Amino acid sequence: MVPDTDSLSVAAELLCATARWCYTQGWVPATSGNFSVRDRETGRMLVTASGLDKGVLTREGLLEIDSEGHVVSGAGRPSAETGLHLALYNSWPEARAILHVHTVWNTLVSGIHANAGQVALTGYELLKGLSGVVTHEHVERVPILRNSQNYAELTAQLADALEQFPRTHGVLLSRHGLYTWGESVADARRHLEALEFLFEVEGRRVLGGQA
Repeated sequence: MVPDTDSLSVAAELLCATARWCYTQGWVPATSGNFSVRDRETGRMLVTASGLDKGVLTREGLLEIDSEGHVVSGAGRPSAETGLHLALYNSWPEARAILHVHTVWNTLVSGIHANAGQVALTGYELLKGLSGVVTHEHVERVPILRNSQNYAELTAQLADALEQFPRTHGVLLSRHGLYTWGESVADARRHLEALEFLFEVEGRRVLGGQA
């Protein structure tokens, strides 16, 4: 279990440990994925530098970013997806950590449901692993955005999606990956584990031809 904390420096260490754990799951292959933590009071954000092997990520692999997306300190260049982190924090002021992974099941499910613009998950007990969800009857609607290399446009689409799906715990980019977040690194990791389990169940259900 990942402990919760209010210290940004400790949260950064927990973030790196979570990124390394994601690597062991095969969820961030070939230097993919990006991770961040934020100080809610100052707006200071620490985000993974581009092109790093997440299996050996340490605190030195995090860049300090201001609220405008400019690098304040750290070595390397920020991910092209840093703007998506900023958009998520703007839409979810209570968020402290964001995790972005590329898994087999979220890639498949986001492609299968791309035309619908969302994947609806309901009837599963593990939905209660998501903050604020108290029953398996909850319908978790995870929006799906078309993947694009135009990150300014994608950032605007993300902000719109979060307005349309204000209760979601994650966002999928079609055939790309999942973004999820939480009020702590522990919360974000719990959401990640729950959603990835549910995407695998949904993917197996659809591919198995079940209604």
